[in-house]
Amino acid sequence: MAFKQQWTILLALAASGASAVEAPIQSVTLYPGSATVERVVQVAPGMTQVEITGLLANFNTDTVRLQADPGIQVGQVLTRDQRAIDSPSPREAELEAKIQALQDQVALVDAEIKSAQLVQGYLERLGGGENAAGRAGPSDPKALLGTLDAIRKGGSEALARMHEAEVKKRALAKQLEALKGGLAKVQASTRDSRSMTVAVAARQPGKILLSYQVSRAGWKPTYRASLDSNASTVELERMAAISQKTGEDWSRVRLRLSTGQPNLATHAPDPLPWLLTHQPPQEAQEMVQYRSIRPRAPAPPPAPAPVTVTGSRVADDYIAPVIETQGAFTTEFEVPARVDLASDGREISVGLAKQSLPVKQLVRIAPRDNKDAAVLTIDAARPDGVWLPGQVQLRRDGSYVGALHWNPQSSERFTMAFGRDPLVRVATERRNEKSGEVGLFNRENQKRIADTYVVTSFHRQPIDILVLEPTPVSQSDKIGAKISLHPEPTVRDWQHRRGIVGWERSLKPNETARFNVDYVIDYPKEGTVQGLP
Repeated sequence: MAFKQQWTILLALAASGASAVEAPIQSVTLYPGSATVERVVQVAPGMTQVEITGLLANFNTDTVRLQADPGIQVGQVLTRDQRAIDSPSPREAELEAKIQALQDQVALVDAEIKSAQLVQGYLERLGGGENAAGRAGPSDPKALLGTLDAIRKGGSEALARMHEAEVKKRALAKQLEALKGGLAKVQASTRDSRSMTVAVAARQPGKILLSYQVSRAGWKPTYRASLDSNASTVELERMAAISQKTGEDWSRVRLRLSTGQPNLATHAPDPLPWLLTHQPPQEAQEMVQYRSIRPRAPAPPPAPAPVTVTGSRVADDYIAPVIETQGAFTTEFEVPARVDLASDGREISVGLAKQSLPVKQLVRIAPRDNKDAAVLTIDAARPDGVWLPGQVQLRRDGSYVGALHWNPQSSERFTMAFGRDPLVRVATERRNEKSGEVGLFNRENQKRIADTYVVTSFHRQPIDILVLEPTPVSQSDKIGAKISLHPEPTVRDWQHRRGIVGWERSLKPNETARFNVDYVIDYPKEGTVQGLP
């Protein structure tokens, strides 16, 4: 009968289905500025409740998602948070016990030092010719010698004890300082914990996938661009610098990188009505006030709410992924090897993909802004996928030429600069530049600028150049600008920039091209004209 009762109790406990588990992190999807953490909970048949413990209370519970295998139904979810101060970690308790023990030892050493100081003070008073009662010391020479010998030995022993105690106290102070530093680190890294109790109905074994969003983690894109000027191709390598400070280390996790940005605002534009109001002139307002009639003006439209957009150096660790998924709105990369990443902000570099792009090479020249600079640029068709802004390392024919911040979203095509071209010489000849008074009765000023840009190529093969020139654009009917350009520009309003013209042409080896610009600007004598050179 007793055996039967015990078996009944065991069956009842099993039927209750309560189980507390720690669900380790299985995979992480990193976004620029955030991450989705995924944990897996194993569920046995007949379980009715699963308690997931060991979670950090640093994620938004609104982002929690539970996915169950077929045959497992998920019901009510109860979340409980526990403050770290209410449940100190075993390591924290151990350090506090050691600190208290050392503080007790320091107190004993201080008592020993004080005792030795009392002995030394008594011996000093005794050696001064008075005993403890304040009377004169012994007058017998033998007794006096004995007293002096006792004072000498006692004082030496007292001083030795004091010195030994001070040395011991210094050693204890160093240990105490180290333990307090360790305790401070443990307390700084201790976070509030969270547990989740999930009601389940499990008809068969399976698993529940728990996912949620965390901040203080993410990746930033980096690039390497290598130009082969002979083949007119660029090898473009996509990389990622990843890091996290979520409060817990990631050990052997599957890692995915996504160009999606969940932190950005997700609401659709909602324009406000455009309302026009009119207020009568001041005189009319005074008349209305005199008649004691005060019409109420319509309230101004509410100001639109501000929108805040929130949004990680490259190390030597290199893991080569092989899977790339192009979606309609995002591009995702999956790293096949599992990754270890500590929660201390360290960054590791992950290679994502490589591709070779045919490019058009063009030497860009802007003599008005930079008189002698000729920079080699490339232009390529935009590949598929989402490309985020990031730092790009530049190499030209195997040589490192520098790095810059590259924004692939700034234009419809991929453009990039690969440093100065030392085989292209640029010179400016000043043909005419003068200012003076013109017009009837000298009511106007006039400024004339006439320059010639001389471009020479010392390459062994033909090259393409683009010479850019900002021409004066008047924004006032009181300012006139006459423009004469020779030859006629082949580009107008370059990259939709008003007044920027350009000459695009090819130069043969050792060929020189000349571009003439002539401007006459008339403006009134009164007032100030901005933009004059």
